[in-house]
Amino acid sequence: MVSQRSSLATLLLLGSFLAPVSSNNIPAQAQVIDQKAFNVLATTQPPAEFNAKSLFVPPGSTGDSLAQQPFHVYDEEFLKIIGDAPTLTRIAHSPKDPIFHEAVVWSKETDEVFFVQNAGAKNAGTGLQKSAIIEKISLADAAAVSDKSDAAGLVNVITVPSSPTILNPNGATNYRGQIVFAGEGQGDNEPPALWVMNPKSPFNATVILNNYFGRQFNSLNDVAIHPSSKDIYFTDTIYGYAQDFRPAPGLQDQVYRFNPDTGAVTVVADGFDHPNGFTFSPDGKHAYVADTGIDSGFFGLNFTRPASVYRFDVKDDGTLDNRKTFAFVHSGAPDGIHCDSWGNVYAGCGDGVHVWNPSGKLIGKIYVGSSTANFNFAGEGRMVICAETNLYYATLAAAGSYVDKAVEHHPKHACLLFAICYSLSFCSDGFNRVYKPLHF
Repeated sequence: MVSQRSSLATLLLLGSFLAPVSSNNIPAQAQVIDQKAFNVLATTQPPAEFNAKSLFVPPGSTGDSLAQQPFHVYDEEFLKIIGDAPTLTRIAHSPKDPIFHEAVVWSKETDEVFFVQNAGAKNAGTGLQKSAIIEKISLADAAAVSDKSDAAGLVNVITVPSSPTILNPNGATNYRGQIVFAGEGQGDNEPPALWVMNPKSPFNATVILNNYFGRQFNSLNDVAIHPSSKDIYFTDTIYGYAQDFRPAPGLQDQVYRFNPDTGAVTVVADGFDHPNGFTFSPDGKHAYVADTGIDSGFFGLNFTRPASVYRFDVKDDGTLDNRKTFAFVHSGAPDGIHCDSWGNVYAGCGDGVHVWNPSGKLIGKIYVGSSTANFNFAGEGRMVICAETNLYYATLAAAGSYVDKAVEHHPKHACLLFAICYSLSFCSDGFNRVYKPLHF
């Protein structure tokens, strides 16, 4: 009898976890997607007709109905993320030029969000002849129109004139009160580089890394800061070459770690097709790498290659270990990737932003119906989404995993720094050290 009661209790408990999501108490802008409804389809199309470029419309839905309620609930865990009243607003539109592409970064100090144009896209005319540009919006302007579904033209999109010009910027993140960009480079003689830019005028920019022991990188793609060590991790891939503005690769595609304080640059992971987006879990114990091997730019698509997110353990010494497949994307490929403060993982994909819980279960989508290269949180409850020719502003309950620690300044206290230089002069009996204090 005891075992029967125990079994019954176990079944009831499992039932509470396995029950499908109810449509009750679903926010107005959300809808439940019943995955059991498409486990078996009456007809399926061959890969040449339906593949990663196709938009999947579940039975009983239409393209319009998916867009009208853009927060798609695949699991009840997603309800915590979106909250009681999520909103999605299109705040800017470009007819052809993909000016809303990558490098989505929130400047906490100015409460603005920065992003960049697509480098190498034919409709942009960028890459070899001219660099992709950096742009920004005011979040106050975006919030003012968040009660609308379409507010294109009501939010000013401002071009940011970095000085000097950051050549073909792609990924970016906050760094010591500034923004670090992964620049893809331009042509043979302007190498890919990590740049640091002031988010305020005059937007002065400085290169902090542009080679690996004298060898040019291929085409830097994304960048992230480890929450504890503050080391800079970045991905390097072939897209500059695959979009005709960089020479043939001279290194394999891989992930690097850079310590700006010591200057050390090390390779921490390889074995990818095209490593793309990169991020850390909030506690820094895991790293996530998006592999967009399915897409080789002007060389075309190969649907048998990765459209995957891989998870690594981050060891105490900063190296990456225990690679595991975390997710495979059914629509497009995972590009920009970020975590929220609870450890859920988000990626820009072929139909919007996909969201997985820390175990890799798809729990929801923010659906825009088109390719979404990148996005990012802007603090708590706000998100900006770049979908190439459309820019969106979303409100939800989750908060971003914000990693930044500006260098603290204490103007009231005069600081005298001493650096001891060792000037070595050779003598018959060895080396004499001459100590010279330097005042700054």
